[in-house]
Amino acid sequence: MKTGRRTVAVATLVGALGFSVLNAPAARAADTGVTVSDIVINNGKPIVVGTSKEVEPPIRFNIALPSGYSTADPSRYTAYPFLYRGSINTAADTGENFIQPGSYTCYEIDSKHARCEGNLYIDPHPSQEHVDSNSDATTWKVGVSLRLWKADGGLKAEERETRSTTAQLKRAAKATTNASPEPVTKGRTITVTGTVTRANWSTKKYDAYSGRTVSLQFRAKGADTFKTVKKATTSSTGGLKTTVTASVDGSYRWVYYGNSTTGAATSAADYVDVR
Repeated sequence: MKTGRRTVAVATLVGALGFSVLNAPAARAADTGVTVSDIVINNGKPIVVGTSKEVEPPIRFNIALPSGYSTADPSRYTAYPFLYRGSINTAADTGENFIQPGSYTCYEIDSKHARCEGNLYIDPHPSQEHVDSNSDATTWKVGVSLRLWKADGGLKAEERETRSTTAQLKRAAKATTNASPEPVTKGRTITVTGTVTRANWSTKKYDAYSGRTVSLQFRAKGADTFKTVKKATTSSTGGLKTTVTASVDGSYRWVYYGNSTTGAATSAADYVDVR
């Protein structure tokens, strides 16, 4: 996996001045004294990516600056988290197995501390090659990039650090439902069919997802919630099929709860009129 060379736009902490930062050069063995803490990726939830839609998971983190640097002068430092696999330096230097922020904005707490909010950027479109292998659906490490500049603009120090925090990337799934006949006589049999598919990041298509246990849920007319009434397993083509007895008007849907590599999926509900 690799990223495009996107600019990380960072709003200034005080006033209206802004600046831009490109991907880092090779890491230098120099302690910046900058601290990035309290990193939260996608609100602690897995990041689910399909085959075409860009995904921008939210990120939050805090920054603390060393002596001689101030949040009032953001042009002299950068600090942000990123996701990577393999070697932290190889990922950051080559862009392979590397996901960085699309943008973030920092808000001054005081002259040495700031709170930052923004988004990572993942584009599954084939021309971008951001997710190009299904093996990318796994646990990613979280690193931070830290840099300080001298007053004359020269790079003073840079380092990259790995944190204990991780993030899970998952392939998106889809589900469909069809209940028939409609309408149906009370006491007769309703056949509920459907499918479950999931994103294939190599082909940029959705493939049948076989062998999955999926819940059939029903919500009676006028009720607030769906309740599970049966479970079924997807066929080799991702198909689902089961029967229920018609009793009252209501809606049926299939729900797949996902796993370590695949996100959850809930189909649109299909309403059945019982007469």
